[in-house]
Amino acid sequence: MDIRIQSIHFDATTKLEAFVQKKVSKLEQYFDSILLSEVTLKVIKPETAQNKHASVKLKIKNGELFAEKIGDTFEGAIDECCEALSKQLLKFKEKAASKKKPESIKKNSDIFGD
Repeated sequence: MDIRIQSIHFDATTKLEAFVQKKVSKLEQYFDSILLSEVTLKVIKPETAQNKHASVKLKIKNGELFAEKIGDTFEGAIDECCEALSKQLLKFKEKAASKKKPESIKKNSDIFGD
């Protein structure tokens, strides 16, 4: 999976970029057909307590998934985004699996005349 990180209104440190790479790459354990992930990190002005905005867009074979969170730190916001995306990926995977099953049942009913 290709991971692209964009930081707006600040320069991301290598430590922060490494953290994002590590967290986002773990999403592949939920769904292995992730083609690209676009991570946007933004500091919301003026400086307030909750001013770190993170958004993650995953491009997968048959669509896109998206999560965005705001927190005190980018690490916290990225954690929350990844947690939300892991749930979305599992739900997407379940839907894809359930769409495949009825076709095989339908074929069998045609054969047996049900």
